[in-house]
Amino acid sequence: MSQYKKTALVLGAGGFIGSHMVKRLVSEGYWVRGVDLKYPEYSDTEAHEFVQGDLRDPSFVERVIQFKGYSGNFFNEVPYRLIEPFDEIYQFAADMGGAGFVFTGENDAEIMQNSVTINLNVLEQQRLLNRTFDGEKKEWTEANRPKLDWQTKIFYSGSACMYPEHNQLDPDNPDCREDSAYPANPDSEYGWEKLFSERLYLAYNRNHGIPVRIARYHNIFGPEGTWDGGREKAPAAICRKVALAEEENGSIEVWGDGLQTRSFLYIDECIEATRRLMDSDFLGPVNIGSEEMVSINQLVDTAAKVAGKEIEKNHIDGPLGVRGRNSNNDLIREKLGWDYAQTLEEGIRKTYTWIEEQIAKQ
Repeated sequence: MSQYKKTALVLGAGGFIGSHMVKRLVSEGYWVRGVDLKYPEYSDTEAHEFVQGDLRDPSFVERVIQFKGYSGNFFNEVPYRLIEPFDEIYQFAADMGGAGFVFTGENDAEIMQNSVTINLNVLEQQRLLNRTFDGEKKEWTEANRPKLDWQTKIFYSGSACMYPEHNQLDPDNPDCREDSAYPANPDSEYGWEKLFSERLYLAYNRNHGIPVRIARYHNIFGPEGTWDGGREKAPAAICRKVALAEEENGSIEVWGDGLQTRSFLYIDECIEATRRLMDSDFLGPVNIGSEEMVSINQLVDTAAKVAGKEIEKNHIDGPLGVRGRNSNNDLIREKLGWDYAQTLEEGIRKTYTWIEEQIAKQ
């Protein structure tokens, strides 16, 4: 009998949310294979096996979704009779970034092509692997074909960016209930891709019986996330700017009037909600976010309070996204009994401290 609880494949394990999920699964007793183009940037991976490769390549995906044992075995060739599906797949891999990357319009084709290709590859190669265990591979005989009583469950990390723009024009009263998604009208091609991929996972569930779980993430932040370079999200960007500002009479640039509203969820809360979803019988889609909505000006004030600085806001033109967005957690409370616990200030304090440390290392 194995010492491990289950097996998990984490795609995008070199990224922010993926690397945190690897840590959580290992702590729960899973055997974990992490996959990404790059290793985690800010800490060593805790995955039992980490494979670098391009998930846009279907031949690579075909190999990486095969579990061959517990001894670090991706590169080992084994007979089909020794191959098993993973118990769970967590699909975080995507071409993404903050507003400075997503909303300029300059990266739309790349974002859509890369992310859709990855999701198509994951689902189709899993479908083909499942057919293997239905006895359609010629290598099997009735005597040696494994008898499996499960199918791999796949988690897909969607985004609140798929919600219609017309429901998010009022910064004080955005409507992001799950059933408000249609008629569809995301404000960016990134959002359209997220909506399409969400429907893709549901279609493979209906037509091919692949168990899926789908979340719509709302602005996840925390330590070990991208904090500079143009792809960082608002909390990290604001924390960096405040940390670099003068101790007295400091100022930072803020895109737009700063009255646009958002809610932000700390990474540990995101991971907990995702694990609850995967352990449930609920497919989703379901919001995973905070309902503590603040303006971007208030986000700056929170970071300044944590830093102990007086910060002047210099409002400039820049990509903004929708005027208002806030998670509605009625459905996840009903289905999973989950709700966020940390305040925005608590999460910003942890994130700001970590970003200060990164700046000091430069």
